[in-house]
Amino acid sequence: MATITNAGVGSGLDLEAIISATLQASNQPKLQKFASRESELEVQLTGIGGIKSVMSKLQDVFEELASPEEFNQRVASVRQPSNSAELGDLVSVTSDKTATTGAFEINVLQLAKGSRAQTDGTNPANAFNSADEVVTTSAGILTFTAGENSFDIDIEAGSTLEDIRQAINSDSSSGISANIINTGTQTLLVIESAEAGAGNDLVITNNNAELDRLSTVANDGGAGGLKIGAEDQAQDAIIEVDGIQISNTSNVFSNSVQGLTITAERQSETNETANVDVAFDREGVTEKIDEFISAFNNTIDMIGQQSSAVSSPLFGDATVRAIKDQLTNALTTTVSNAGDFETIFDIGLSLNENGKLEKQNVVRSLNEALDTNFSDIGKLFTNPGGIAEVFGTILDNYVDSSGVLKQRQDILNLQKDDLEDDRLNHQFRMEQLESSLRKKYASLDTLIASMRSSGDYLMGQLSSLPGFTQE
Repeated sequence: MATITNAGVGSGLDLEAIISATLQASNQPKLQKFASRESELEVQLTGIGGIKSVMSKLQDVFEELASPEEFNQRVASVRQPSNSAELGDLVSVTSDKTATTGAFEINVLQLAKGSRAQTDGTNPANAFNSADEVVTTSAGILTFTAGENSFDIDIEAGSTLEDIRQAINSDSSSGISANIINTGTQTLLVIESAEAGAGNDLVITNNNAELDRLSTVANDGGAGGLKIGAEDQAQDAIIEVDGIQISNTSNVFSNSVQGLTITAERQSETNETANVDVAFDREGVTEKIDEFISAFNNTIDMIGQQSSAVSSPLFGDATVRAIKDQLTNALTTTVSNAGDFETIFDIGLSLNENGKLEKQNVVRSLNEALDTNFSDIGKLFTNPGGIAEVFGTILDNYVDSSGVLKQRQDILNLQKDDLEDDRLNHQFRMEQLESSLRKKYASLDTLIASMRSSGDYLMGQLSSLPGFTQE
């Protein structure tokens, strides 16, 4: 007899439904358990990841707060002259941590500038007919020197004045620029140098007498065709700070006053001065402490979201509870050699009923602490055993690549991998169960089909006997 492949075909029984129901009864509870466990692991991973993220930001804040430089910065504020809205700022000033706090009065006596050489038109032989005039019939070299800078330009035979202007301007890094001016009666060449500072006048020489009109020193050593007037000579910048004159080859005075960079923007009008106040960077320190408060409170909020309610993914989690306890306890750290401030509560911070930081307490506010003793606030954070070190140790223990939270994530991910293995094993067992059921029911199906066939045969034989009646 042929093998029956579709259960129930031979017997007429709905064996497929029986097999399906049996498989469903064994499979569904397991699948639900797997889905529930996977969801549980996912929300725990999300919770741990969220806590790790906010703690990483808190760690970043304390890496900055651990540096004394963050508390020793100076800021320079400039009160420009009354007519600066019309004429522009007189000076700009920046400061670093070495600057001495105090007030300064600055005026600008002279701006630095480079020299300017132009065709000496008093001698008509030096001028040109037009920009298209051929200057030299043979090749030559123009050498430009200003201060310590020097460079050459090759002049091709048959070059016009315009060709030479373009050749000079082709190297923007040289600090040399050339223009052609047509006065209506003469065509003149003007060459300017960006090299400022007294004594750094532009010197132009050549190796070809035909190029003498383009030089300040002719090929034979005499005067060339270009001349630098008294008003066009390179000069220093000169400023006056509290009545003391300071000169510099550029308009940027670096450390002429310790820790200050003063840039002269324009020359002072009569009796015009700018007032500069240098003070500790109070705003910068306030910003850093605000970042600390915000990062700490965000961490406490995240811990609460992930663990405070029974339905929370990390409810009752010992690691999360330990994090909160350690961070809160760290706020009570007493710091040695920090002057007037031994704890962060001495600088005006406090904890509210939700365990979050606020920038004021019953004794003083942060602003009052900054007014009282600015420098000791930095010691509170940066001293050995200070707030930054204590928090840094706790945060490193949890957040670093080998920290507790990373280990928790690794464990949860391993459990997800194990769960996937359990799924595959269960799937294999269900396939084996189905195969076993089909074999059993196939035998039953075949047996019933055979019995039915034999019964039909007997009935057929009986019906052919004389006097047999089937009711």
